[in-house]
Parts: sequence; structure tokens; C-alpha cells
Amino acid sequence: MRIESADTVVTSPGRNFVTLRLVTADGITGLGDATLNGRELAVASYLRDHVVPLLTGRDAHNIEDTWQYLYRGAYWRRGPVTMAAIAAVDTALWDIKAKAAGMPLYQLLGGASRRGALAYGHASGRDIPELLDSVRAHLDDGYRAIRVQTGIPGLGSVYGVASSGAGSGDRYDYEPARRTAGGPALPAEETWDTRAYLRHVPCVFEAVREEFGPELPLLHDGHHRMTPVQAAKLGKSLEPYDLFWLEDATPAEDQAALRLIRQHTTTPLAIGEVFNSVHDYTTLLSERLIDYVRSAVTHTGGVTAMKKLLDLAAVYGVRSGMHGPTDISPVGMAAALHLGLAVHNFGIQEYMRHSADTLEVFRTSYTFEEGLLHPSGTPGLGVELDTDAAARFPYEPAYLPVNRLADGTVHDW
Repeated sequence: MRIESADTVVTSPGRNFVTLRLVTADGITGLGDATLNGRELAVASYLRDHVVPLLTGRDAHNIEDTWQYLYRGAYWRRGPVTMAAIAAVDTALWDIKAKAAGMPLYQLLGGASRRGALAYGHASGRDIPELLDSVRAHLDDGYRAIRVQTGIPGLGSVYGVASSGAGSGDRYDYEPARRTAGGPALPAEETWDTRAYLRHVPCVFEAVREEFGPELPLLHDGHHRMTPVQAAKLGKSLEPYDLFWLEDATPAEDQAALRLIRQHTTTPLAIGEVFNSVHDYTTLLSERLIDYVRSAVTHTGGVTAMKKLLDLAAVYGVRSGMHGPTDISPVGMAAALHLGLAVHNFGIQEYMRHSADTLEVFRTSYTFEEGLLHPSGTPGLGVELDTDAAARFPYEPAYLPVNRLADGTVHDW
């Protein structure tokens, strides 16, 4: 079953997505997500100029061989651009193979290990009352696990808080990468104060637990903004509130930092959404420094690589928590759901609903019911791309914000 054509589709139905579309000589289409938030065109060029010319005529069934061919053959390995491009090819090939077999992808990965994937939503507010209203709204929508983020007294816009202004009067509800109306697209800049954050967050979780009780799984994202000592302090202060996890407490590339944090708190730790290879995790897994793997299928080399990573994590009792906000397209989300349904060490799945325009471009079959996501029994990934709809939404430059401390120093976001 030979690959006859390969196209890279860039579209922006409210936010930018990069999709690889492979078609075999038998007429079977496979889709792969290659979206890299704020660097989409770099991946699109990598695919169009360097990868697509290598795919025509290859046997679509030989997924492992194609993965190794693209990873090892380029000499320059890893990195987010390369791994997102490989992920798109790999996911599209799995989509083709599952369609050829007449099965949903999870059946080819070993079958279902559970009824569905527990999903968490993003509740946030500028202050505690607004946050509590957001938690209630998410519970009403069917979520059974909630990520909690709030504004910080004395600060203006805060990344991850939906009702913070997004620079142009918009909200963060759907797209945190911002466009600059009437001018060049430049990253917005936000002021950050870690000490104010550390004082405020325990009060937030005290209020949420008082309102919603001890059973609701609660998560929190630190967005890499703390030093190891600060992260250890926060983890310790949050222990009375029994978090499901504390995510990205420190910059992920400093793996030694997790040793210090682990020594001082029993709060479960999740990290890895900026990682793109199993090699980023070997120390964290072997020393059991984390509890959840946060990588995305889209950014970590596809279904093939992500399954290998999760199989390794399972050896050390570490579970999945795959990245899944709206900078992952419905194609990438579907891939995560099929993998999450199949692997034994699934933990939880991040889930933000895509916009109506996005769902016009990407026709999905996965479902969300009673807090669980299911990829559906449709052969393949269960997502189709409407190319005519995609053409109506041209690319627009957009970037995540840049954080600065009060003295003007650029800080992790």
C-alpha cells in the first residue's frame, strides 16, 4: 500500500493548525497533527521541503521503519520542529493502517483498557469568586476533574486565566496565543511576581476545597515559573488540599531540580509538555521524580514514540497525563485518546473543547460524557479534514505572551 500523495495544510479557524494529509494509491487518507504553537510555519516548511519528498512511493504499512528513517536519516535529531513533523507522519500512517484494517486505532494498540479516558477541564477566574463560578460551570458541563488557576492580587493579565484580558480585549478562553490587530504580531508581555503567587495559591485551594469538598480531583499548573526551592515550598503548602498533581513547577529542562522538590513534598508532580523525546525522561522516570508524563503525541514523535515512552513509564509506576489544550488539533487529540484508551498506565487527559470554526474544519467522532472521553469506534482516528473549510481560514501570526519580572527581566511563563 504505497503513499501516492502528501499535503501539508495550514489553517487558522480561530487558532493556527498544521495538518499532514497522506493518501495511498488505494485511496485511503491518513491525517497527522504537526501544530507547534507560535512556530507553526517552521514545522510546515520542515514537512513540505524536507519530509514530503521522501514519502511518495513508500509503503504506508511500514510505520516503524518510516519513523526510524525520518529520525535517524536526517542526522539532526530531536527538537520540537523535527519531532512534530515526524509525529504527523507517524500518526497519519497509523490512521491509514487502522482504516485499512477497518478498526479504530485503539484496537491495533491492544484494545481498550477502560471505558473511557478521565478528562480534566480548565477552571479559572480573576479572583476566587469568579474561579468558584468557573468550577461550577465545568462540573455542570460534566467534568469530574478540574485544573484550578486564578489571577494574582496586584498583577494584571495572567497566562492560564481565561478572563484575563488577552491584550486586544479578547479572553483567554480558547486561544492564549495573541494576534495584534492592525500591526505586526508581537508577543504580549505580562508582569510576574512569584512571591505574590506563592502567598495566594494556598488560599485559593483552601477556598475551592471548602466549597466543593475533598473528593473532586484538583490540578494546578505552575507554568515553569518557580525555582526548585519555591516549587518545594508550594508543593508542601498544598499538601493539605490533596492535589491530583502540581504541573510544571520548574523549568522542565532542569531535571535535577525535581530531586529537590521530591525531597520536600508529597504533592504528585507532572511535567513534560515541552519535552519531545523519551530521552528527556530517562532520569525522571528511573529515579521516580515525577508521577505523570505530560508530553503530547503531536510533539513527541507520534503514536509510535509516545507508546514507547508510556511503556517505559509504566515500568516505574508513572502514568500518562498527555498535553491536550486547544494548541493540539482534533487530530492530535484523537490520537491521544486512542493511545490513552489502550495503555494500562493511563492517568488523566487534558481536554479543552475546540471552537465551532475548528470543528467545522476537523470533523470529529470522539465523545465526552460523564467526565470521560472516548475516541469512538470509527475506523482509524475518527477525524476527517474538510479542506474547503480549511481554505477559508488562512494562517495568522500569533504568539504566546512573554513574562517579565518587575525589573524587566524575561522570566519563564
